[in-house]
Amino acid sequence: MPLPKINTPTYELELPSIKKKIRYRPFLVKEEKILIIAMESEDMKQITNAIKTVIGNCILSRGIKVEKLSIFDIEYLFLNIRGKSVGEEVEVPLVCPDDKKTQVSVGINLDDIKIKFNENHSKDIVLDKKLSIKMKYPSLDEFVKSNFNFDGKFGIEESFQLIASSIDQIYENEESFNSSDYSEKEMLDFVEQLNSKQFKEVENFFETMPKLSHTVKLKNPNTGVESDVVLEGLSDFFV
Repeated sequence: MPLPKINTPTYELELPSIKKKIRYRPFLVKEEKILIIAMESEDMKQITNAIKTVIGNCILSRGIKVEKLSIFDIEYLFLNIRGKSVGEEVEVPLVCPDDKKTQVSVGINLDDIKIKFNENHSKDIVLDKKLSIKMKYPSLDEFVKSNFNFDGKFGIEESFQLIASSIDQIYENEESFNSSDYSEKEMLDFVEQLNSKQFKEVENFFETMPKLSHTVKLKNPNTGVESDVVLEGLSDFFV
């Protein structure tokens, strides 16, 4: 006689970038084990594969490819799956802004955390009278680098690589160039040709990009000063 099957609840949410509702389920113990082993390895490739596998397993709707989702879709989805798996309430240690040293633990309900959209955000960037580019959102690999960067290094080279990998199309007058037709080095060479003004326009794409955002009120027990602390990105909620 076979052992009984354990029913797993299912949930629904809307992916922010495509405004499409998908069904998902919480982590199972076997998937938590995959994540824990990957995190303990501190190997970026292993962590990437683990997150891809776990999120892929938890998405029940067909036709959703994890590696094609934007970084904020993955953050939002991961946050919701995590909340439904081990509890919606998390304790986050925060440093009080007024003295920059007192640490206070704050309870945050993950259901209250939403994606913040900037009305000035655009994927299309005009570089000059002839040139313009169309950006795409960072992928799963960039999600892992920005949230699980164990060596703490994310310098100028990494910034250039992020920008180069996030260019979708380049337009010159009536001609278009698809980034997938060019090597990583060719895209990096293109980015390095930008002048300071053009580079700032590209940086603005990332600064205004949709992101997980939540503001908490924090009171310093030593000074009595209340401050607003803004948490952004998945890593801020699991420090």
